[in-house]
Amino acid sequence: MSESLVVCDVAEDLVEKLRKFRFRKETNNAAIIMKIDKDKRLVVLDEELEGISPDELKDELPERQPRFIVYSYKYQHDDGRVSYPLCFIFSSPVGCKPEQQMMYAGSKNKLVQTAELTKSCCYLTGLMVASV
Repeated sequence: MSESLVVCDVAEDLVEKLRKFRFRKETNNAAIIMKIDKDKRLVVLDEELEGISPDELKDELPERQPRFIVYSYKYQHDDGRVSYPLCFIFSSPVGCKPEQQMMYAGSKNKLVQTAELTKSCCYLTGLMVASV
């Protein structure tokens, strides 16, 4: 299999933060929001949020700039079990600069691989959500 094009690498401190986030013991909803530092060509931490609902998370995202999000939330199964899945979300609102969209799209696979979030992804464009 050929290597994917990598536009931006992932900052080392972010790699460690994502590793810790994957194995967190807290049971509240939480998110790590990431952005691209275009001068350094690195995916870096933008914001960490605790106790945040999906609607509140949506309100925290910039209206005209892409972002990567890793979101952990409480999920109650039909049989009563509780789990805390981890979701990777790529937010690319309508109206973003094409250069930004390309940088984020070209860095997504590297981030997903680095954060070991390979089970599922969601892409947000405007208000539409598509699961992959």
